[in-house]
Parts: sequence; structure tokens; C-alpha cells
Amino acid sequence: MLTGSKVGLRARHEEDIPILRAELYDDVVNASRSEAGPWRPIGPGSKDPRLVVDDSQDKSVPFSVVELDGGTLIGTATLWGIDTHNRFAHIGLGLLPSARGKGYGTDVVAVLCHYGFVVRGLHRLQIETLSDNAAMLRSAERNGFVREGVLRSSAWVMGEFLDEVLLGLLVQDWKPDAKG
Repeated sequence: MLTGSKVGLRARHEEDIPILRAELYDDVVNASRSEAGPWRPIGPGSKDPRLVVDDSQDKSVPFSVVELDGGTLIGTATLWGIDTHNRFAHIGLGLLPSARGKGYGTDVVAVLCHYGFVVRGLHRLQIETLSDNAAMLRSAERNGFVREGVLRSSAWVMGEFLDEVLLGLLVQDWKPDAKG
């Protein structure tokens, strides 16, 4: 398990899937704001591609996020779109509603930066988030990410186009204790 000051990132367990599905992905608004495609219902017994880990896939590394104090499951974290030639990847995370607003997001981003830069030897990490996602913007910037641009009307969410903010962090600018 990779650990930060508040959270641990571990492999996805089978028992995580029903909790994550119910609290993150069955919420139409939340799922629509965090997924690249439209929300659709997934049956209880089906293999949800957002949650089931494919170990043969090397372009994405999904984690379950747990509280260090007690080990309670609080969300998901992913290093995705991994490009080993250009040495960059994207960061994504989703926290259960009960875990939001407690500083976990900043710690998750810090642990993903450690994983990307130290464990994987990447040169650049990137985050794309909706422009009104203040929590993600704050978590990214506390970890040293820089706003590099706005992708105007690039996300179709619940009947309207929304702007996305593009943030980047280079390994030479990364400060492991920049959480603030």
C-alpha cells in the first residue's frame, strides 16, 4: 500500500465494488461530472468496467483509497493514460460523499504524484477537471500543479457544456511536501 499523511492507496478489492458503485457511480449527477461519457445504469451482477481491475491493462493503474486511521474505504484514485514513451500520465480521483471536505483529496493527489514520479519514473502528470470543481483545483494546486489552460465548453454534463481546467506538474517542479 502507498501511504500519505491521511490516506492509503491499495489494490481494488472485490468487496469495494458494491460500495463504490452505490456511492459514486449510481449517483447520476456525480458520475456525469466525473466520467468522460454519459451516465448509464450498470446492473448489480455485471462487471462494471469503471471498477473492475484489468491486470493486463498497462495504461491505467486503479487504486482504492482508504483512511489510514481505521482502513475505511473512502474512494478511488487512478493514474490513467500512462504514456511510457513520453513519460506522462493523468490523475483522477473520486471520494465518497462522506469523505469530502476533509483534506483527503489533497493527500490522494500527493500519493499519486509520488507513485507517478518516484515509482513509475514519469516526467509529467496532468489533471483535467471541471472549472467549478473547486475541491480538485485546490488539491492539485496545493501539490504544485499549475493551471495551463481552459478547455472551453469541452465537457457535456447533464444537458450543458462546461469548461475544463487543464493543470500540469513536471517532476522537476514537484515538491513532495507542497501540500500546504
